[in-house]
Amino acid sequence: RGSLVDAGWLFLKHTTFHGLRHIFLFGSYPRRLVWLLAFLTALALLFTWSSNRVRYFLSSPVHTKVHVVYAKRLVFPAVTICNKNLLLPSRMDKPDLFLIGRWLGLLGKNLQVPTGVQEQGWVGLSRLLGFKHFLPPARDMQPSMLQLLDRLGHQLEEMLLYCRFQGEICGPRNFSTIFTRYGKCYTFNSGLDNKPLLMTVKGGMGNGLELMLDIQQDEYLPVWGETDETSFEAGIKVQIHSQTEPPFIDQLGFGVAPGFQTFVSCQEQRLTYLPPPWGDCKASAINSDFFDTYSITACRIDCETRYLVENCNCRMVHMPGDAPYCTPEQYKECADPALDFLVEKDNDYCVCETPCNLTRYNKELSFVKIPSKASAKYLAKKFNKSEQYISENILVLDIFFEALNYETIEQKKAYEVAGLLGDIGGQMGLFIGASILTILELFDYLYEVIKHKIYRTLKCQKPHHKNNNDKGVVLSLDDVRRHAPCESLLAPANILPHHPGRGNFEDFTC
Repeated sequence: RGSLVDAGWLFLKHTTFHGLRHIFLFGSYPRRLVWLLAFLTALALLFTWSSNRVRYFLSSPVHTKVHVVYAKRLVFPAVTICNKNLLLPSRMDKPDLFLIGRWLGLLGKNLQVPTGVQEQGWVGLSRLLGFKHFLPPARDMQPSMLQLLDRLGHQLEEMLLYCRFQGEICGPRNFSTIFTRYGKCYTFNSGLDNKPLLMTVKGGMGNGLELMLDIQQDEYLPVWGETDETSFEAGIKVQIHSQTEPPFIDQLGFGVAPGFQTFVSCQEQRLTYLPPPWGDCKASAINSDFFDTYSITACRIDCETRYLVENCNCRMVHMPGDAPYCTPEQYKECADPALDFLVEKDNDYCVCETPCNLTRYNKELSFVKIPSKASAKYLAKKFNKSEQYISENILVLDIFFEALNYETIEQKKAYEVAGLLGDIGGQMGLFIGASILTILELFDYLYEVIKHKIYRTLKCQKPHHKNNNDKGVVLSLDDVRRHAPCESLLAPANILPHHPGRGNFEDFTC
């Protein structure tokens, strides 16, 4: 007990905790009381402000850093184009109409022709109508949906009138065929089939992709009823995306109308998000049998594919995998309603997290009317079409980088452990004059106190032995240390009267 008092006195005398020595060692009672109040006030402020910093740290705050990086060359993005019309009726034969007529709304139940066909005066199907003596092909001889859409869809060789990339002539060879919900589509600079990616070394118009397209509006499907496959619009749908991201053009594309030249100025953006707890991005690799790189588009297509295979036992033509393609009946009865259910606003079945690293293209669009009066006759003569056909079917699309740079948008941790320790350390120094070493002093003192109590408890539990002889009991100083009851050590002078004064408490510690 004496050792504890001495150790406590030495700790208070030499500690770097400001104020403790004034509270316990020096001065009158009122002066100590003032120091005690000041110390407790400083301690309360320390804990209040430090707890605020701890709560801020636990909230995982972030800030966003935006930086523009200039480059000597950039990879030109992939550009996917789709005609808003799914397929051309002029390419159909009677078995085709028999298979897909109800799906497209061209035929009613029992192969009846809607009354609108006569009202519209649309004669493109008249040669195919009438199934009275028609013998449908056997089921195993019927073409799949992929084969139908590939054969009946708009062909790039017919739509593409003009193509230039950085002033050089390009053509269908620079495009890859891909299927989406719009049927047969085409991607420029896809990187598929071991095609090298095209680079751009300049910004501005004339240093990107320029296309002139014929949308073939006269070949559009007649709309006799509302279906998911018929379109009320005329034109093309365009999506600009990275080569690692599959197109999701029905939801992420933008429209381009005939009769206009559309200028699309792009800037590449490279985004970096933080994983939990700072952000909500997905840091792990994609768990998919169809895609190697995670993206929101890949996640959505993967999820929709699995949902259709589970519920309809088939997949749409734009979906990956080895499940059988849906028949037109399955499209109408199951696949289209199921996909419409997944895109409903309140449905959270296919919720895809943002990837931690993302490349996207910011776009600015502008338009001018074409053709001008001066060019209408020239274009009509060049393509052997009427001037009215040119104004209703021709469009020009220019896609280019605004400048040869890209923008990095990066989430950064706004408050890390070093900042937390720095703030708390500064407040400790301000209020109580303490530091990390001061905290170590406190732990060192507590360690000594605990060690002393354990040592004392173990000594007091040992059995006592007597050393008897003819002259009585003689106890040496070591015997007293080892065997004397702890209570007797409170008065060592009574045990060893030949020791003057109270003696040394440390020598009589159990």
